[in-house]
Amino acid sequence: MKLQAAIDRVSLGEAITLAHKLDGIADVIEFGTSLVKDYGLYMIKENPINLKHSKLLLDLKTIDEGPYEFEKGFEANGDILTVMAGSSYDTISKVYDITEKHNKEMLIDLLEVEDDKIKEIANFDNAIYGLHHSKDAEGKFDAISATADFHQKFPAIKRVAVAGGIDLAQAKGLAKQGIADTVIVGGKIAGTDDPIKAAKEFKEAMTL
Repeated sequence: MKLQAAIDRVSLGEAITLAHKLDGIADVIEFGTSLVKDYGLYMIKENPINLKHSKLLLDLKTIDEGPYEFEKGFEANGDILTVMAGSSYDTISKVYDITEKHNKEMLIDLLEVEDDKIKEIANFDNAIYGLHHSKDAEGKFDAISATADFHQKFPAIKRVAVAGGIDLAQAKGLAKQGIADTVIVGGKIAGTDDPIKAAKEFKEAMTL
């Protein structure tokens, strides 16, 4: 199981510094949507992160103009880019083809989509499907039961990432469950006084 550490709402310089510190501890380092919007792909490209061990995910949350945004995202040295499941099938299909052409990865963000739409877009074998509890949503997210429910409904989808306020206990439970491919953690790593220690604690909790 992979650990994805999400960095957001800090300066680009702070994000790059933290990314270097987490390089090799987290399997994937995410530059979140707010960070990408604040600084843009041009600035990220002009300030290369040059990770040695971890992959860089740029959370574009593409909804339209998919081919253009994905080409620019890969030019900015992203290893993994995100597209919203709520976008058109054609958009998802086109960005998937571009991702395959570049030998990179894409994550389909399933935020606020119904099961019928997931069934429609469940055929992208190499894509990561992201269960994503909205930051703005009220109520608590049970990542373990949500992942089990998703697997029961869509057993053919093999690559699943889970995000939404996941703590150490949930990360450990997800690892024991053995369904999710990636656990995404934001503030409980990047927002702590010692992100390196926090990331190591998550990695330890996820190691069975």
